[in-house]
Amino acid sequence: MRQQIIAGQAVDFRWSVKLLVRDQIPDIIAAGGGRPSTRVLDHAGYQAALRSKLLEEAQEAESASDDQLASELADVLGVLRALAEAHDVKWEDVELLATRKRAERGGFGRRIFLEHVDQAP
Repeated sequence: MRQQIIAGQAVDFRWSVKLLVRDQIPDIIAAGGGRPSTRVLDHAGYQAALRSKLLEEAQEAESASDDQLASELADVLGVLRALAEAHDVKWEDVELLATRKRAERGGFGRRIFLEHVDQAP
């Protein structure tokens, strides 16, 4: 725990994180004076944590400034690749499926935003 002086008294601080992090993050934290507490996830826990990490990174990309977008997209891509590997899915297969979907359903280049659909009775 870190200590900070508040009203003349030393107070310990602990940040509860509970997130999957990149492999070197604990070393970076330790180099900065922190004491990270980590554990290695089992395979099922790793797969679940990667899915959560994907949502976290996608939300960061959504809220990123134009200047930061490329960096956030790189994070999303890194998690996507790790998630595919964790599920024994070859990245080439993911790219092939993306190409197939684009051919069958189109891409997003025309910027079509679907407002609603009226169904006939």
